Amino acid sequence: MYIIVGLGNPGEKYEHTRHNAGRMALDWFKKKYDFSDWEFNKKLNAHTAEGKVGKAKALLVIPDTFMNNSGKAVLGLVKSKKAASELLVVYDDLDIPFGTFKISYGRSSGGHNGLESIIRAVKTKDFPRLRFGVSPATPSGKLKKPMGEKKVLDFLLGDFSKKEKEVMPKILKKVGEAIEISVTEGYQIAMNKSN
Repeated sequence: MYIIVGLGNPGEKYEHTRHNAGRMALDWFKKKYDFSDWEFNKKLNAHTAEGKVGKAKALLVIPDTFMNNSGKAVLGLVKSKKAASELLVVYDDLDIPFGTFKISYGRSSGGHNGLESIIRAVKTKDFPRLRFGVSPATPSGKLKKPMGEKKVLDFLLGDFSKKEKEVMPKILKKVGEAIEISVTEGYQIAMNKSN
């Protein structure tokens, strides 16, 4: 079974924040691909939904731990390096402009605490991830990401702007298609088509 994890923070307070881009993407994906309703899994401390992507069975997981402890929810599902190859983690990335995303494999966490927690929990960085861009950019595409710990945190825990919310459905559709290709054809093909 393919495991797709959307990172973020639980609770209404964080629901529409940039740091919850991974959770938002999975919520959209669940509805579009007709997965079961979210159910709380006490053992994992996460909400899960089951369904199929093409012919492949998949489990969507949104940890109900806070971002820095995301690995605790994944640990109960991914118990080997081989199992990690069927894991896809979707999360926000400050190093990518809003409106774009990248699929990568086997890289470091890049300072993302949620991803770092998963890497530590599953004891490998060898799994695919979909990095959802959240940084503003100039019309030419140059990043205008916030600098300094407090500004970064305030930005990530802030809601998407009105303009960003308007284009979000189009972005979520593209992210959903990339997740589907990753599951049905492999992350390498999704990478070639999306990046």
